[in-house]
Amino acid sequence: MDLVKDARHIWKGLLFCLVIAVPAWLLGKQFEVIGGPVFAILIGMVLALVVPGSSAAPLEAGVKFTSKKILQYAVILLGFGLNLAQIAQVGATSLPIIVSTIATSLIISFVLCRALRIPSKISTLVGVGSSICGGSAIAATAPVIDADDEEIAQAISVIFLFNVIAALVFPTLGGMLGLSNEGFGLFAGTAVNDTSSVTAAAAAWDGMHPGANTLDSATIVKLTRTLAIIPITLVLAFWQVRKAKRAAAEGRTEDAQAAGSFDLKKIFPFFILFFVLASIITTVFALPAAVTAPIKELSKFFIVMAMAAIGFNTNIVKLVRTGGKPIFMGACCWVGIAAVSLGMQHLLGIW
Repeated sequence: MDLVKDARHIWKGLLFCLVIAVPAWLLGKQFEVIGGPVFAILIGMVLALVVPGSSAAPLEAGVKFTSKKILQYAVILLGFGLNLAQIAQVGATSLPIIVSTIATSLIISFVLCRALRIPSKISTLVGVGSSICGGSAIAATAPVIDADDEEIAQAISVIFLFNVIAALVFPTLGGMLGLSNEGFGLFAGTAVNDTSSVTAAAAAWDGMHPGANTLDSATIVKLTRTLAIIPITLVLAFWQVRKAKRAAAEGRTEDAQAAGSFDLKKIFPFFILFFVLASIITTVFALPAAVTAPIKELSKFFIVMAMAAIGFNTNIVKLVRTGGKPIFMGACCWVGIAAVSLGMQHLLGIW
C-alpha cells in the first residue's frame, strides 16, 4: 500500500522530469561537448521561471524523488560500465598520474574554500567533480554530504564550463607541446573532467593524427579515475559522522540535534556498494558490450532526468549572482590538474 501511495504521490513530478529529459538527451547526442545533463539543467531552470507556484506544487514530490533517488540509481548502473580486470591491466600505468591529479584538485578546493570562504559543500562538489569524473562524481557525492539542488547545479555548471574549454583546446595544446599519442591519451583521461568531453578531445586528436587510436586509452584512463568515487564517498561519509558528533560535543544545538538523530542508513552511501557490486558482476561474468552498453546509456539518461529535476529546483538568478567564486575555484582546479598531469608524464618519461 505504501508503494502504491508513494507512486501516486510522485508520478507527476517524475513524468515532468522525463519530458524534460527526452529533448535534453537528444540535444546532448547532437552536441556531445555540452552533453545532455547541462541541457537538462538549463531547461529545468528556464521552466522554473515560467511555471507558476500553484502548478509546481503537485510536481514537488516527484521532482525531489528524481533529484535524489534517480540520481543514485544512475550511479549504481554506472558500475556496469566498469570492467575491473580491463582497468587493472591498462589503467595501472596511469595510476600515479590519477592519484596526483585527484590530490591536487582536492587540495586546491580545500585551500580556496578556506581562503575565499566558499561554502564547503560547493567546494567539495567542485573539487570532486574536477578531479574524478564530472557529473557522475557530483551525483555520487551530493547525497553523502547532503548537498541541495542549487549547490549541485552550481557545481555542474562550473564543471561544464571547463569541460567545453578542455575539449576544444586540449587537442591543439597537446600538439603544440609535442605529446605522443600515448601521452595525449593520458592527458585527456586525467585532465578532462567528464567522460563525454574526454571522448570528444580524444576523437579530435585522432582526427588530427590518423591511426593514433587514443580514444580507447583515454576512455580506460577515465574509467580508472571513476573508481576513485568509492574511497572518496566513503571518506566523506565518515567525515560527516565525525563532524556531527564533534558539533554535539561542542554543544552546537542545531548540529547536535543532527548528531543525536544520526542514522547510518541515512548518511552511509549504500548505493556505492551496489555500484561496486555492479562492477564486480561485469568483471566476473565478463559481460559483453551488447549487455553493458544499454545499461550505461540508461545510467546516463537517469543522470539527465536528475539534472532536469535539479535545474527545476534551482534559482537561476541566485546561481548567476553567487557563481564568481566557484568558477574561480573550478579554473584553479582545472589548471592545477592539467599542469600536474603533464608534469607527472614528464617525470615518468612518458612525454
